[in-house]
Amino acid sequence: MQSKIKEILSAAISVKQQVLQDEILLQKMEILTDVIVSCFKQDGKLLFCGNGGSAADAQHLAAEFSGRFYTDREPLDAEALHVNTSYLTAVANDYSYNEVYARLVKAKGRKGDILFGLSTSGNSANIIEAFKVAKERGLIIVGFTGETGGKMREYCDYLINIPSTDTPRIQECHITIGHIICQLVEEKFFEL
Repeated sequence: MQSKIKEILSAAISVKQQVLQDEILLQKMEILTDVIVSCFKQDGKLLFCGNGGSAADAQHLAAEFSGRFYTDREPLDAEALHVNTSYLTAVANDYSYNEVYARLVKAKGRKGDILFGLSTSGNSANIIEAFKVAKERGLIIVGFTGETGGKMREYCDYLINIPSTDTPRIQECHITIGHIICQLVEEKFFEL
């Protein structure tokens, strides 16, 4: 069993090493940090969405911004769009599951806000529908995906596509990159 554990850990390290060596991806992280800081300086907000484990990651990252990360500081406006189960189940039942995020982007999204969609495949229909609405409303669109970016790629202003097709490795890197960006935003926005 230890050999399997080491194999899994090696795979996780390998993907992160690829991210570490990907200059374009590192530049996107730096640019995205500046875009988020600018959004907050203009009284904008971050909206997050995902499905399954990616929903958990979206909620996790929203909490890092709205709560705190490293320092005791003022909260930043960030929200995961799936946390109201009454809304989620009503819209999924009355309209369709593909509409659950799009309707909230219509209700909450304003020009200059940032919508993050997390999907390891990049093909989540409900996120794509939300991206379409976000594009119409002038939101900045960020996709956290796997290697190809999937169908979400064409809607993204900023695509963080992890160089892997392995769902757990992609999700681990989404959290790592999300944490890095959150730390950098916190330091830059609050001038720490």
